[in-house]
Amino acid sequence: MLVLELLRESPNLYLAVAGVLGLMIGSFLNVVIHRLPIMLERRWRADCAEVLQQPLESSGSQFNLITPRSRCPHCGHMIGALENIPVLSYVFLRGRCAECRARISIRYPIIEVITGLLSVAVAAHFGVTLQAIAALILTWSLIALSAIDFDHQLLPDVITLPLLWLGLLLSVFSVFAAPVASIIGAITGYLALWLVFQLFRLVTGKEGMGYGDFKLLAVLGAWLGWQSLPLVIILSSLVGALVGISLIALMGRNRNVPIPFGPYLAAAGWIALLWGHDLTALYLRWSGIAG
Repeated sequence: MLVLELLRESPNLYLAVAGVLGLMIGSFLNVVIHRLPIMLERRWRADCAEVLQQPLESSGSQFNLITPRSRCPHCGHMIGALENIPVLSYVFLRGRCAECRARISIRYPIIEVITGLLSVAVAAHFGVTLQAIAALILTWSLIALSAIDFDHQLLPDVITLPLLWLGLLLSVFSVFAAPVASIIGAITGYLALWLVFQLFRLVTGKEGMGYGDFKLLAVLGAWLGWQSLPLVIILSSLVGALVGISLIALMGRNRNVPIPFGPYLAAAGWIALLWGHDLTALYLRWSGIAG
C-alpha cells in the first residue's frame, strides 16, 4: 500500500515506472511474437499426426516462451543479460550481433519503444487504479496480437480467449463496462464480423477475413461494452481501407494478397479504450445530434 501511495503522490515517478515496465514487457513481447506461432505450429503438427496415426516428428529440445534462451539466429550466440536491455542494448551494439556482427531486426526496439510509450499513455490516462492495470494487460496483448497477425495472419486463441473471459470478469466490477453491456458487446462483436464474413463469401465466393477477427472484436466488445463497437468498427475500417489502398496504389501490392485486419481492430480498440467517450461525444456534437 505504501508503494501505491507513493505512486499516487509522485505522478512523474508513476509514469517513469510505467515506461520502464513497458520497455521490459516489450522485450518479452518480442519473444511471444517470435515463438508463439512456432509453438502453435508444432502443436498442430502433433495433433494432425495423432489423428492420422502417424509417428510424431521429434522437435528436439524443449521450446516455449522461456526455454531455450534467446540466441542469434545467424551464429547461435547466446544473448547475455547485458545484450538484452530494452532499446539500450540495440543502440550500444549498433543493431548487430555481438559475436558475428549480423544485423538485428529494427523491429525489436520498435516493439519495445511502442510498448513503453503506450504504457505511459495508459498510466497517464487512468492514474493509479485498477483500470490502469487492466488497460495495460489489454494494451500489451493487443501489441502481441497485432504483430503476430501482421506476420502470420493469425490471432491465436491462447491470447484472445483469455482476454474475452477477463473482459467479462472485469464487467462484474464495472471496470470499463457494466455486465449487460459487456455480454451484449461480446456477442454483438463476434456476430457483426461473422455476418460480414458470410455476406462477403456469399457475394464473392471468397473469405474476406478470419475467425480470429471475430473473436478480437468480441474481446473489445466484452471490455468496452457494445456502445463502443460502432466507433471501433468505423475507425478500423477507415484505417484498414486507407492502408490497403495505399499499399496497392503506391507499392504495387497484389490486391489478391490478404491484408491482416487484426492490427487495425487492435489500434481502434485501444483508441476507444482511452478516448472512446470523448470521440463519440465529439462526433455527436459535430453531427448536430447532441446540442
